[in-house]
Amino acid sequence: MAALLETEQENADSFFASAPPLQDRELITSDAQKFVSRRLQLEPEDKTSNPRARVVCVTSGGTTVPLERRCVRFIDNFSSGHRGAASTEYFLKAGYAVIFINRRGSAQPFCRSLPEDPLLTCFEPDDKGAIRPTATHAATVQRAIKEHHLAIKAGNLLNLQYTTLFEYIQILQIVSIAMNPLRQNGMFYLAAAVSDFYVPWNSMVEHKIQSRTGPLAMELAQVPKMLTLLRQLWAPLAFCVSFKLETDTEILIKKAQQALKRYRMHAVVANELQTRKQKVIVVTDRGETIVERDESHTDVEIPLVDFLINQQTSYINASAE
Repeated sequence: MAALLETEQENADSFFASAPPLQDRELITSDAQKFVSRRLQLEPEDKTSNPRARVVCVTSGGTTVPLERRCVRFIDNFSSGHRGAASTEYFLKAGYAVIFINRRGSAQPFCRSLPEDPLLTCFEPDDKGAIRPTATHAATVQRAIKEHHLAIKAGNLLNLQYTTLFEYIQILQIVSIAMNPLRQNGMFYLAAAVSDFYVPWNSMVEHKIQSRTGPLAMELAQVPKMLTLLRQLWAPLAFCVSFKLETDTEILIKKAQQALKRYRMHAVVANELQTRKQKVIVVTDRGETIVERDESHTDVEIPLVDFLINQQTSYINASAE
């Protein structure tokens, strides 16, 4: 394990050294630290069972891999961000504070029931020219705005956005280190679809690749396994949940089990592409648990979040013994 950690650290150092600087890095770092600090200052009667002592980092959406520094073309990862956005809502309802690391333009908490173009379809001018919600969407719009602002005003939601793989990994590192003082009261719910391969920045062309040069041959490097660093260095005591998506059900559970052991995850959520909105299989060191949406649940994320909260509570209680 020590040799693996050393290798992954070297790979990560190389990745960060060649990555373009993260815009607003100081602001993101400050916001993350202040957000966590507010939870650390809380003094609940029972920190082992009170969700209001906890912070979950939810990652959501897919990362892009630029092919040019002045990016025109990129490789994208399939993800709408629905699972991360829905789960954020349910963690907030359970009393958690949420750091929501999400792809720009992906699904947002409280907005999932709105049309894709809400500004144009959810609002209309009245006779005096003022803008108001349409009769069809008034209740939905008002509920979304109210719940969003309540979460922000209470200091329970921090929204951090990325587009590229480089941005995502740098933000995840910042947030992980900021959450480290939470110890077992921190959770990582890593639902983002992260690229496995990328073009290193120092080998990337500056301008748009020209088609007249003929067929394009490009060698992609493997993205360092940041889960190893998160679990071993950045936030080693946090409760960590990763996700595995496959189109082949025969290899899904096997790969989830491998991820559980290799990265020392506390749980791996196994998704089969065609049924991911109806059910998931949560793999832990105690076995496999099927979590399904039923008539009482509009989203499979409701029972999934409940299950993982209970798992974290057990983890916290065991650590306190």
